[in-house]
Amino acid sequence: MRSNMMLLMAAAIWGLGFVAQRLGMDHMGPYTFNGLRFLLGALSLLPLLWWLKSRQPTQPRAEDNPRLLLIGGTLAGGVLFCAASLQQVGLLYTTAAKAGFITGLYIILVPVLGLALRHKTGANTWVGALIAMVGLYVLSVTDDFTIGYGDLLQVIGALFWAIHLLVLDHYSNRVAPIRLAGVQFVVCGLLSLGTAFVIETPTLSGAVAGWQALLYAGLVSVGIGYTLQVVGQRGAHPAHAAIILSLETVFAAIGGVLLLGEILDERAVIGCILMLIGMLLSQIRLRWWWKSRRDKVPSQS
Repeated sequence: MRSNMMLLMAAAIWGLGFVAQRLGMDHMGPYTFNGLRFLLGALSLLPLLWWLKSRQPTQPRAEDNPRLLLIGGTLAGGVLFCAASLQQVGLLYTTAAKAGFITGLYIILVPVLGLALRHKTGANTWVGALIAMVGLYVLSVTDDFTIGYGDLLQVIGALFWAIHLLVLDHYSNRVAPIRLAGVQFVVCGLLSLGTAFVIETPTLSGAVAGWQALLYAGLVSVGIGYTLQVVGQRGAHPAHAAIILSLETVFAAIGGVLLLGEILDERAVIGCILMLIGMLLSQIRLRWWWKSRRDKVPSQS
């Protein structure tokens, strides 16, 4: 229960982070905001890194490989830059509630993309994906069969979030995961700031004016949220953890409606519900359900 509560808090923090991302762009451009928040996020991981180091043995380990850490962190940071940029720019054209649910599609896309890496997936993934895609259609596709620009960016971003998770999965077994996270945040932050100086006009006054959104998105979402995830997942069942973390989409919708005054009409609510059902179903092994049902049925022999 303690681990599950930590994961639920992380989901709430990340969901409400969509609100901070929207508010932050009242004072600065999307790339400036991303650059500053990811560099703040990297800084916020320093206490966690220090705490983990104090609990680890002093002798060198296989995962202490600076070269592999740099390669993995740079690759993950590059993909993270693409995903975060699409999400942040997309928020200029869509609501935080819709962005949260559409981004959550990465939960389904991960096992689908994993097929190319010869990962196994079950029927629940395909059923969940079908329901989620129907939900996406109801949520984002209009009566004239067009999709909003912001929603489209979020859909493409969900694909990059899924790729990002697969990259992390590949390297987190080879290097220290928290160090990998720190390197990727630095890479993403520098790429974002570099882009900001080319196509935007970053100002100190804008950063100061949006300090509350930056503080939440950088220190709370990354520092506290990531710490809760790392500690919580140590004592939680993987399937339970995935389901709880997927509730990030619900908190994004709640935050958008209550804090930003966003309105979800009946069609949008139905689409969100279908997407949430699809995402949750994709995390439940149907064969476990079938086995439990089979074990309860008396043998006919």
